[in-house]
Amino acid sequence: MKLVIAVIKPFKLDEVRDALTKLEIHGMTLTEVKGYGRQKGHAEIYRGAEYVVNFIPKVRIEVAVPDSLVDAAVEAIRTGAHSGQIGDGKIFVQPIEQAMRIRTAETGDGAL
Repeated sequence: MKLVIAVIKPFKLDEVRDALTKLEIHGMTLTEVKGYGRQKGHAEIYRGAEYVVNFIPKVRIEVAVPDSLVDAAVEAIRTGAHSGQIGDGKIFVQPIEQAMRIRTAETGDGAL
């Protein structure tokens, strides 16, 4: 099992969710986060005053997937989140040592 973590633009969330659902990956954890990468923020004008936004709003998605679906899940997230513009995001894959569904005590891939 692997934990796929993606940090993407918020307006791409529905496309990523739809792409994962097509793979029959139904569960995900979502966190609204702020951060920056190579774009290092940007300047905005509000009521005539310019100010610098150092941290850009993003969405962090966490999805636990069986090993057999890791590559497909990563590609689904990549295509769903892709806009071709700077700040599209990042995808990270980490191993999961153990998983358990609390309600039924199922473990391993059955818990997903």
